[in-house]
Amino acid sequence: QVQLVESGGGLVQAGGSLRLSCAASERTFNTNTMGWFRQAPGKEREFVASITWSGSRTYYADSVKGRFTVSRENAKNTVYLQMNDLKPQDTAIYYCAARGGTGYFSRQAEYNYWGQGTQVTISS
Repeated sequence: QVQLVESGGGLVQAGGSLRLSCAASERTFNTNTMGWFRQAPGKEREFVASITWSGSRTYYADSVKGRFTVSRENAKNTVYLQMNDLKPQDTAIYYCAARGGTGYFSRQAEYNYWGQGTQVTISS
């Protein structure tokens, strides 16, 4: 059982930055693909970014390309989401997710484990 704990959310002004962290409990973390999703009020949860176990491949939703960067430190069992040039439409609860194997996975159903989420609020 992999436990995921997100942190780093908060309230920032438009144009600002935040870095989210997701700490995994599982010692096999370095074999997992990690994903970030978000859910805004009244909307469905959507894919934001993912990173393969080695960190060699990253994938992003079009809405965050060029502004968000996903990275990981396998030695610390941690994945990060650096978010720059934040916009009010980025306001959402951000979730970290994990699954075994490597590749491009953008659907919620493709992930086995989820964190509890962290709130990100961007003011205009």
